[in-house]
Amino acid sequence: MTGNLHTHTNFSDGTAPPEAYIEEAKRLGFSVLGFSDHSPVPFPNTFAIPEGGLGGYVTAIQKLASQQSAVGSLQSSSIPDPSSGIWHLATDIEILLGLEYDYIPGLTTPLKKLREDYVFDYVIGSVHLVRNHRPDLLWFIDGPQSKTYDKGIREVFGGDSKKAITAYWRQLQEMVIVEEPDIIGHLDKIKMHNHDRYFREDEPWYLVLAEETLELIREKNAVVEVNTRGIYKQRSESLFPGPELLKIIHARNIPITLASDAHHPDELSLFFPETKQLLKDVGFRYTWLLTTEGWKESAL
Repeated sequence: MTGNLHTHTNFSDGTAPPEAYIEEAKRLGFSVLGFSDHSPVPFPNTFAIPEGGLGGYVTAIQKLASQQSAVGSLQSSSIPDPSSGIWHLATDIEILLGLEYDYIPGLTTPLKKLREDYVFDYVIGSVHLVRNHRPDLLWFIDGPQSKTYDKGIREVFGGDSKKAITAYWRQLQEMVIVEEPDIIGHLDKIKMHNHDRYFREDEPWYLVLAEETLELIREKNAVVEVNTRGIYKQRSESLFPGPELLKIIHARNIPITLASDAHHPDELSLFFPETKQLLKDVGFRYTWLLTTEGWKESAL
């Protein structure tokens, strides 16, 4: 079985409506497709579901999930007539309602509150904006421009890159403890615009922060996402998380799920074959995929 749980539509910063992703997922032979548009944040932006728009997103995805479920039930109950010479291939797919929760301490709505208001099949917890001690200063680590990353280190952290990178890992750790998301999104995305300029991934202080975070993830029984977007967008030299962290994840028996972080239907399975081989080289024999019946193994 195969699928993708990290998908962005035009409800947030994706480029197409959910229906377009479903059609492409069917073409790819996916058994599961999870939608995970960005949760609202309390300031003007171009990437998240607008404030007040979460209900519309939830309703739309739930409707599509029900429609696909009905199609699947109809097909499974139908018996093709061999004498007709016509056989119809099943095109049903499980649709899951997810959310990529952007954790900014003191600013974003607590995940517990969102889960009280809406029933999500899963939540991906991510950090894209790192907070310093001043509430009006946020470091945006994402996006296509490395100059934005550099500017944040200068203006939010006074040019102290080690302090900035440490703040990212501490905020991620706090999210794991306080919000308890089901999946941890693009674990080491802090490296995306680094390119060995501010730190090396093998530096002891950096590895200590990463290992502390992974231990918390293990204790909370969360799943680590193996995210391919950095590679296919040519913004990272390695997966999120990279090879060294994947070795630690494997050694600690932390479950992983393969995801593309798609913002366009054509991105739903990009770099999946290569990633599966990389994971096998590390020692993984399967990933995990959430279905309507719970988490299931997906053989590599």
